[in-house]
Amino acid sequence: MQSITTIGLDLAKSVFQIHGVDGDGAIVVRRALRRSQVLDFFRRLPPCLVGLEACASSHHWAREIAALGHDARMIPPIYVKAYVKRGKTDAADAEAICEAVTRPTMRFVPIKSVEQQAAGMLLRTRDLLIRQRSQLANAFRAQMSELGVVTALGMVSVAKLADKVRDPSMPMPAVARYALLEMAEQIDMLTSRIERL
Repeated sequence: MQSITTIGLDLAKSVFQIHGVDGDGAIVVRRALRRSQVLDFFRRLPPCLVGLEACASSHHWAREIAALGHDARMIPPIYVKAYVKRGKTDAADAEAICEAVTRPTMRFVPIKSVEQQAAGMLLRTRDLLIRQRSQLANAFRAQMSELGVVTALGMVSVAKLADKVRDPSMPMPAVARYALLEMAEQIDMLTSRIERL
């Protein structure tokens, strides 16, 4: 394996595929690795160019492989697709990645640090909570409109509707009040979590 200069690594949940070539482009290694074998495999290799398709776990693997002395580069999946020579298989993807990573005009995705990924997680989590709150608020407004209570859009209006539901003098069936109070509590909880983020 000393002659490997470039590797294409197709990432997966448990079984990864590698395709390695020498300086002349001749195939030196083509095999599947279990997740637990990946770092040991790269640890035994002299430094080489390693291409990975940018995906959910690629930043982690690129960091780990680069820490072993390799030149890890991530490629957007759309750019790899053009290099797939035959049907879509993990082996064909690894070969395509191996070829794509050597192209002089190839564009690469910068490898994010753990801190950058954590900041992204925070933003995505906040976005998810906002979408969940909006979904609940829309359902809450729709159910109130079934009782003939209609209000404008926006969280301020939803809060006013929740106050009406909490008001015992507001006439409505007990079952409806129970269901609407559950929704109002969820909206309040999500609002609190969103403000914390």
